[in-house]
Amino acid sequence: MSKPLNWGLLSTARINRALIPPLNASKRTRLLAVASRSQSSAEAYAREWKIPRALGSYEALLADPEIDVVYNPLPNNLHAEWTVKALRAGKHVLCEKPMTLTLTEMDEIIATSRETGKIVTEAFMYRHHPQTLKVKEIVESGTLGQLQLIRGAFTFTLTREGNYRSDPAMGGGSIWDVGCYPISYVRTLVGAEPLEVFGWQVEGPSGIDESFVGQMRFGNGVLAQFDCGFASPLRSWMEIVGSEGTLYIPDPFKPNHKATVTLTRGDQAETLHMPGADLYMGEVDDLCDAIEHGRTPRITPADSRANLATILALLESARTGKAITL
Repeated sequence: MSKPLNWGLLSTARINRALIPPLNASKRTRLLAVASRSQSSAEAYAREWKIPRALGSYEALLADPEIDVVYNPLPNNLHAEWTVKALRAGKHVLCEKPMTLTLTEMDEIIATSRETGKIVTEAFMYRHHPQTLKVKEIVESGTLGQLQLIRGAFTFTLTREGNYRSDPAMGGGSIWDVGCYPISYVRTLVGAEPLEVFGWQVEGPSGIDESFVGQMRFGNGVLAQFDCGFASPLRSWMEIVGSEGTLYIPDPFKPNHKATVTLTRGDQAETLHMPGADLYMGEVDDLCDAIEHGRTPRITPADSRANLATILALLESARTGKAITL
């Protein structure tokens, strides 16, 4: 077995607590360091999570020669800047979604990854889960017949005051935070990019899209609809409609170890038990495979760029009131 890859956390973000357990559980990784904007904050966090090394600046983490991989969970508007800096510092990067907010930023990351030879991938954890892989297998098997329509939703009530999700300058907005999931899910199942999109949004007090409803049209006759938001109760589901049947996924983005989906053909509904796995272990293993064995990560920068282009087109449609061709 090769030497474990040393990981460093770029900030003490709340989402870290989801990644720390698989990093500690995997024999392929070692969580070596955490960086914060102050030494005291880093040290307190390192003590809490038993992380060996505490660094008082993000720059210090990138300068640490023992760090192989950087996890970037910073606010959305900082993803691009620090991902590029990490790549240029010779680190591989797992970056939280959305990797960037503009195509220019995304193209810079792609170019920097190529120049440095370092791998960068977006942390859409659900894409690696056995449930998602099984759902895609069912769709591709023809069990549902010809794919016709995919619908989905991801909403929750945002109550935290001053949260970055409500700040447009920090890349806030529901489509960036939760709408990106059904968009990604649809693109993954269709295996193609939309030709045309249309979106509506309800603005919150700060100007972000507090609620968003979108439609996508694909070239193979498949249509898709989704809604996302910060003002509705927790809702998370996907439905796949084919000419011969439907598949309902009640927990598509954060499936647990006992996840089920419902396959309906005619008047017969069947509950299918999905294979389980740690939700965040898949993205860790995928990046380790890419680094150690030269494999292409499941979520490539080109894939991330295409998801970004779809989000931007939907936002443009909501602003202009017109359908946008991609």
